[in-house]
Amino acid sequence: MPVAFQETIFSPGEWGLFHITEAEADLRELVPLSAEEARQIDLIQGEGRRREFLAARLLLHRMSGRPARAALFKDSTGKPHLADSHYHISISHTADFAAAIAHPNPCGIDVQRLVKKIERIADKFISPAERIQLKEADKLLQMHLIWSAKESMYKAFGRRQLDFKEHLYVDFHDFHPQQSRATAMLQKDEVRMLFDLAFRIYPNKVLVGCVERVT
Repeated sequence: MPVAFQETIFSPGEWGLFHITEAEADLRELVPLSAEEARQIDLIQGEGRRREFLAARLLLHRMSGRPARAALFKDSTGKPHLADSHYHISISHTADFAAAIAHPNPCGIDVQRLVKKIERIADKFISPAERIQLKEADKLLQMHLIWSAKESMYKAFGRRQLDFKEHLYVDFHDFHPQQSRATAMLQKDEVRMLFDLAFRIYPNKVLVGCVERVT
């Protein structure tokens, strides 16, 4: 399982991305599952998705530095937690890649493959204030980064009923492809959360991690 990277994010947090090369059987040997996790994976159709399920948990375990793996469980809203840890966590996966983030503050992560069709749905998640930030040369890339940033914030929030266009805002006003940091905000009713974003751009995908800025 080659490590694309594993490093500190907004210290003392950590995030990472793994390239999944192992077969499902090999990953099962590396990832002892709790009874609930075993039940969950038995419901997953498709070897690729089961490999992603296992790889994300293996990545979290390696990031934890623990000798024995702690189970990942979900609360009533579906937000994942790591047993016996005070850190917030988030995971994401796409074909052949798994990503994870852990931080004392609420956090989220999302990895997305670049697809042309995102332009057809952009008006559903990009606000007018965000659209004026788009640069023609980088428009497709920015759309994916905005989507992934909002997916990450949604995960960090941990509750449903968020409108990506109305409640989430990503500040990319000075965007250029060489940058790797930005800021974002979640505003819904009385809830207001400010986020620091870190992102990486690859030839065929983007990765975005967010951490709430707690003052």
